[in-house]
Amino acid sequence: MKATVENRKAHLDELNRRIEKFTTPDEIDSIDKIVEEILELKEKKNVVILGHNYMTPDVFYGVSDFTGDSLALAKKAAETKADIILFDGVHFMAETAKILSPDKKVLIADLEAGCSLAESISGADVRQLKKDNPGAIVVTYINCTAEVKAESDVICTSANAVKIVNSVKSDKVIMIPDEYLAGNVQKETDKKLITWPGKCMVHELYTEEDVKLARKNYPGIVIIAHPECHPDVTKLVDYTGSTSKMSQFVEESKAKDIMLLTECSMSDNLMSDFPGVNFISTCQTCPHMKKITLSKILNSLKEEKFEIDVPEDIRTRAKKALDRMLEFS
Repeated sequence: MKATVENRKAHLDELNRRIEKFTTPDEIDSIDKIVEEILELKEKKNVVILGHNYMTPDVFYGVSDFTGDSLALAKKAAETKADIILFDGVHFMAETAKILSPDKKVLIADLEAGCSLAESISGADVRQLKKDNPGAIVVTYINCTAEVKAESDVICTSANAVKIVNSVKSDKVIMIPDEYLAGNVQKETDKKLITWPGKCMVHELYTEEDVKLARKNYPGIVIIAHPECHPDVTKLVDYTGSTSKMSQFVEESKAKDIMLLTECSMSDNLMSDFPGVNFISTCQTCPHMKKITLSKILNSLKEEKFEIDVPEDIRTRAKKALDRMLEFS
């Protein structure tokens, strides 16, 4: 149940049901008070709150109007009549929301909520790659800064990366910045991929041993990996997909034991939706995502901080790369 200003008592009851496994009664009382204050401010200031799949359950279910993958959230926010977008995720996600909603004020609750992958590459790096590989098409994973998007030919997501790479006209593709995502895509394309040594600090921690140990301890377990995991890991699992594809797979699966090789809040958020599933996790946590808390969200709304700005020349070029992705979709 997503946050609404109507029937707040029912909303809080549902929130409490979803988070009771993770909190004490005293903590729930404190959470309820903060959530109520956030909902009041959200209504007063005409704010839409976006919650990425890696947010903790109190944020994900407590105050988010929309939840899901970063691009889908940015697109949904652009379709609303909200004056303010508060993106509960990391910095590059809030930038993407600003790229698609230049007339809305975009906020993030903590400016230090960054991303190891996005921070691994700069616009100057992309320009050098293009210089070193004339004629190559630059396909860039959406987990990057606005500056890097602006230097790209087309953006992709983890869900459509293979389709985008196979759709571009060049046989030589610069695929950045995630080395492991590119490695997984390379298995499904004949094009030559030129990669960049960027990695997600969460997904790179998952190993082949994690998969083998899980299968030994839980016979019949179904293991799902994010494509930001190493190709040696994804080749051993039952399914590889984006966070939205993971949710869909869990919904359609009849498995009793499931392990998600992704940020651990993903499993936490799915537990209450699928109470019959036993979610087993190696529980790798993103310290950047965990910087976003209810208290920081409340302060962000009160003071309308921290505002995300993207220079117009960068924004328009980045949007072109995003629009090209939609043309291929």
